Amino acid sequence: MFNQREYLLSCLESLLKIPSVTGNTEQVIKFIEKEVAQSTGHSNLILNKNNKGGLIITLKGQTSENAITVSGHVDTLGAMVNSIKGNGRLEITQIGGYDWHSIEGENCIVHGEKDFTGTIVLNKTSVHVYGGESSKSPRDQNSIEVRIDENVSSKEDVQKLGISVGDFISFDPRVVFTDSGFIKSRHLDDKAGVAVMLSVLKDLLEKDILPKNPVHFLISNYEEVGHGSSFIPENTSEIIAVDMGVVGGNQQGTEFHVSICAKDSSGPYDLGIRKNLETICKNNSIPYKIDIFPYYGSDASAALRAGNNIRAGLIGPGVLDSHSYERTHIESLVATAQLLYNYLTKF
Repeated sequence: MFNQREYLLSCLESLLKIPSVTGNTEQVIKFIEKEVAQSTGHSNLILNKNNKGGLIITLKGQTSENAITVSGHVDTLGAMVNSIKGNGRLEITQIGGYDWHSIEGENCIVHGEKDFTGTIVLNKTSVHVYGGESSKSPRDQNSIEVRIDENVSSKEDVQKLGISVGDFISFDPRVVFTDSGFIKSRHLDDKAGVAVMLSVLKDLLEKDILPKNPVHFLISNYEEVGHGSSFIPENTSEIIAVDMGVVGGNQQGTEFHVSICAKDSSGPYDLGIRKNLETICKNNSIPYKIDIFPYYGSDASAALRAGNNIRAGLIGPGVLDSHSYERTHIESLVATAQLLYNYLTKF
């Protein structure tokens, strides 16, 4: 039985506080390497990186064939400087898919030659200046801009700071852990899943459990743009993506269950894997929901599209208000960890 609840929460908090916009994930990958490094003396553990900078943590199995790849992505939504305006504000371009209104008013960091704080605002924010135009203005790339916390009033002023087109912009995650067990933060998609993976790995290592099949824990870093797991280890026979479960509207999932995805926008997931996951939940009293995600893709679906000869499954904690200011509950995280732990040790 999985018993790394406290580590799961502390690991998640650390991950959430490290900026890791897609394309700029080196810092968070280094953090994960350091977390796992304390166990690298374990004779059954191997660390590698792929050419894209994703991390592959391999736990040897009793056999060397039919490996299971467990994938979670550490890259997040964010932005990039698209142009520097004449008044010293920054026009931005999106990284990942989100509605413009979901970032309005958010604090951010501009990662130039050094880091600069700022705020994402509408170009006609003040009702005392623009009156009704503020509420009527569309929220899009032309109207949403970054106000840098420096004394700048021209393009040249900004350039002198060392800020350029192409610099990454990360959003303040605003991490909150409530006494009632909720976790509120940006980027629970998918740092919650990665924290689950790392806590399950820690539990397996501390208990000296050797699974029947090798397990590759793939920390992917380009999922939000669709190709996080286009490369997977060659001996993989199946992939389990650990990503957020969609909560809201017509969805079945909640913030207190693990979601098992039957189908997303890429099509159905493997029925045999889904039935195995469901059976594990039933046999171990793990709260779960079977769900369909109509506007969703995962590392598992990306691996299938890349032509890999594999079976695929998708599980994850229920996350409310995805791609905005998200929320989940500790019980959903633990349920996901319990399911993954039991799946990897079911043999």
